[in-house]
Order: sequence, then C-alpha cells, then structure tokens
Amino acid sequence: MEPFDEMYARLPAVDGGADLGVLRAHYEIYHDWLSKQSQAQMKTRRAEAEMVFRRVGITFAVYGEKDAEGDGTERLIPFDLIPRIIPSHEWQNLEKGLVQRVQALNRFIHDVYHDQEILKAGLIPRQQVLENAQFRSEMVGVNVPHQVYSHISGIDIVRAANDQGVGQYYVLEDNLRVPSGVSYMLEDRKMMMRLFPELFRLHPVAPVAHYPDLLLETLRNCSPASSSEPTVVVLTPGMFNSAYFEHAFLAQQMGVELVEGKDLFVKDDFVFMRTTQGPRRVDVIYRRVDDDFLDPAVFRPQSTLGCPGLMQAYRQGHVNICNAVGTGIADDKSIYPFVPKMIEFYLGEQPILHNVPTYICREPEDLKYTLDHLPELVVKEVHGAGGYGMLVGPTASKAEIEQFRAALISDPQRYIAQPTLSLSSCPTYVESGVAPRHIDLRPFVLSGKTVQMVPGGLTRVALQEGSLVVNSSQGGGTKDTWILEY
Repeated sequence: MEPFDEMYARLPAVDGGADLGVLRAHYEIYHDWLSKQSQAQMKTRRAEAEMVFRRVGITFAVYGEKDAEGDGTERLIPFDLIPRIIPSHEWQNLEKGLVQRVQALNRFIHDVYHDQEILKAGLIPRQQVLENAQFRSEMVGVNVPHQVYSHISGIDIVRAANDQGVGQYYVLEDNLRVPSGVSYMLEDRKMMMRLFPELFRLHPVAPVAHYPDLLLETLRNCSPASSSEPTVVVLTPGMFNSAYFEHAFLAQQMGVELVEGKDLFVKDDFVFMRTTQGPRRVDVIYRRVDDDFLDPAVFRPQSTLGCPGLMQAYRQGHVNICNAVGTGIADDKSIYPFVPKMIEFYLGEQPILHNVPTYICREPEDLKYTLDHLPELVVKEVHGAGGYGMLVGPTASKAEIEQFRAALISDPQRYIAQPTLSLSSCPTYVESGVAPRHIDLRPFVLSGKTVQMVPGGLTRVALQEGSLVVNSSQGGGTKDTWILEY
C-alpha cells in the first residue's frame, strides 16, 4: 500500500488511468504559495537558514564519529523549508490521546514504586518490571509532588494508512527519561517566521513560543518547598553532550541557571548551588543526566556528572528531580506494549491513540514469529535510542539480517519487533526540488498540577529517499509543525 500522503489525497483511477492526487483542504493555501516560488528563491532561503543555525550554534554531537583531529564531530541538523500542517480537528484528538496516555504512564510509575496493583492484577508480568534494568529499587516508597514522575514527556507519533487507505495516528514510543528536541521545535518556528513572514498572515498557525513559560510553570509547580519563588536549575552533563545546545537554550529561555554536578553540593539533606554570592538552595532540578550518573554515592561511584548526596535529599523531599529517578521503567520498549492496558486499568477508559502492534521477543511465540519474518519487521533494542541498535528488515542486507538473527537467539529479551509501517510522507525540499519524504512527530506533554502542552511538536523527516529512519543521528532533519487554529 502507498504511504499516506500528508498533502495529497489519492482518488481511485478512472478508466484504467493513474490515481489522481487531490490537495487536502488544509494545504491548499500553502500549495498555491509554494507553486509561485522559484528554485533560486528556495535555495537562497535554505542557505540563509543554514547560516543562521550555524551562527546560533544549533548543532548536535555524533557519538562514535571523529574529525581529522580526532575530536568528536558536530553536525547541523538539516532544516526543511516546507512545513508539516495539521488541521485543528486532528490535533484536538491527538491532544486528548496524548494527555490520556501520559496520565496513565504517570499512574503506572507511581504504582510500581508503591502498591504494584497492576502487577498483582497480572496485567504485566512481574519479572518484566522488577527485573528490568530501568527499574530503580531506590525509588520504592519514595513520594514525589503530585505523584508526577514524567514532567516532560516526548511521545513519538507516526501516521500510516489503514486498510481503507485512511491515515491513522499511532504511538511509536514513549520518551520519558530525558526527552530532547523541543529546542528544535522552537527554533524551526522562529526560522520559518524569519524566512516566510507572509505565510503566517495567510495561515492561522497556533503559537509555540510560550513553551519555555509553560515548562518553567510546570517545574515551579512541582517544587517541594513552600517558597513562592522556588529556585529551578537545569542540570547538564556538560558541553560535550550531544544535546548541550538544548540544555543551554532552555535554561536561557526560562531565565534559570544551567549547572553541572560540580556546581551543586548537599548539606543537611538540602541541595545548594554555588554562586558568586554564596550558596543558594535549589528546589527543583530539571535534569538532563541519566539516572546512573546522578549520584555517585548511590549509582555509579565513578560518575563526575552528578552530586553526592542528591538521592538522600530527594528521598527526604527537600528537592524535586524532573523527570523523576526511575521514570525509565515506563519508556522501556518492552513495557510499551502494555500501555493500552495501563489506560484501561488506571483510567477506566479505552485508548484514544493506538500502539503499533509489537512482538516481545522474550516471549517464545513472539520470538519464533520474529525469526520467521525478519525481512519484514523492524527490530529494536528495548533500551535503544537515536536509531541505533535496530534492524529495518525490508532495507537490510542478508548479512545484517543474519547478524540480528544471531543476536535475537542469543539474548531475545533485549529486543522487540514491529511491522514495518509505511510512515506518512510530506513534501520536502531536497536537492532535486520538492519530493515526498517520510516523517514522524514528537509532541511534548508537560505534567505538573495539570497536564498541558503547546499545539505542535518536533516533526522529524528522513531525508534519504525511501528511508524510514528519521533520527538526526542517522541523517534525518526537522520541519516546522503547523497546527491550524481553525
């Protein structure tokens, strides 16, 4: 089946001719504008975007790559000039589904570190949770403000044609530990408004620029302190982290301090930040450091990225860590297939957004099916990220398939498998002109006293023709995402 096209609807062929492409209503004004732009104009705009992004420093580090001097390489994430447009009625349904999903995930995380009712009910195998590498026994019995664990959730959404050829949204995965990419959502919008201001007079595009304000409000609302002005900091591993630009960007946009572990210390179970005016108590840490590196007194003793004593202060309720320690148990890919059951169990509702069908390779029947159909499936490591450690069966070589077969047989619990969805495509400006490329969407859901989000998200695009891998580390780019207000 042809991939769902975001801009064109396909009408059946007449008298044996080719299928007809008809513009979807929400793209009509944009298509009319685009048809009047010359190749030279578009190339000039793309060069301007690249120059500005380089000047601002919007790059990411690529692990495992070295330049001529032996240093890690940094790349500019390609920015596409053609936006992805979503009509208001589609977004309203997406938003309801995302809020529902994140609420259930937060309830699940609280449950597994407290009463474990969902495990007692037998809806999720106990060993799949309690023996999972992402389960942190140190969090058992620890209470967090508002029982919110994932304050910032990045939910990856894809769209594919169903049996009737209608585009249907699916949740591909949940990113709940330290989800990244929101800075590109904000910078892509600024770039589009700079390059094409006339388009925003023609389209009722919902704003996203207030995201940092919503983020700061969410973080302050989750403070354990009684202070009306809690101190919030962003904790970064440092400038060599692949997402350092985003850490610095969000700290600057919120007007809070960007700190490293060495800038913090714990005294009497309270966390303090070193400043030129002396120590200042910290109430909320928006951490962009993985659990393992947060506190060398509890996790990895050799870590220099965290702060000794942080977990004790956290357990005492003297500081809040966002996202919470142990949140990774809910974004592990082996737990993902159970999210629809979580929604029914905790909320008493049917899921609004559906999962992609998933085979859990630790289950003998699922493993057998996966091994028998490897050339048709996508196989992922349950702890994998960034497009690494995965097999896309239809585009893989025989050698790659056999390599994964051996890995699956050797350690099946490390993997899940899914059908190869033909991700929806969106017109994209490439070297040859405008051509369809596959896309996904990562909206960002903020959970504090309430659940809220900006209308939009990060659209990632697979720039290589035919590729289904949108990750920036694998050569993908980004698009501005327009949610129409009416």
